Amino acid sequence: MTRRTTALSAAVALAAALALTGCSSSGSKPDLQVSGAFMPQPVMDMAGGFLTIKNDSGSADKLTSVSSSLSDDITLHETKNQKMQQVTSFDIPANGELKLERGGSHIMFMALKSKPKQGEKVAVELHFEKSDPIKVDLPVEAPNHNPQQH
Repeated sequence: MTRRTTALSAAVALAAALALTGCSSSGSKPDLQVSGAFMPQPVMDMAGGFLTIKNDSGSADKLTSVSSSLSDDITLHETKNQKMQQVTSFDIPANGELKLERGGSHIMFMALKSKPKQGEKVAVELHFEKSDPIKVDLPVEAPNHNPQQH
């Protein structure tokens, strides 16, 4: 009886391990694409970053942080009721997108180490809850640049 119980326990443990492995591989990382990235040329020692992250998978993700050699103080902000406030992350819905745009959610670069000029690019790395980091170049545009949203 003990041998049978041990064999059954081992079989259950193996089945559970295989089921968990199956879950993690079938729930593969979200498929994220970045487009429309830009940074208006900074006029002070801070700047905003804007872009769209499209998620073409059935698995949601979160943008949790941004890093860049331009600043050691980069935060995520949303604008609600005409007020800007820092947030810890932005949701990227499954089969949806996250739009970071003027007047809404955006990346905030504080205490810039230099002021990039129009025509230059700022390298950033986007960090996510599930996905691998994505490196993006933000083209520096005119201070008043605001692409038309269609």
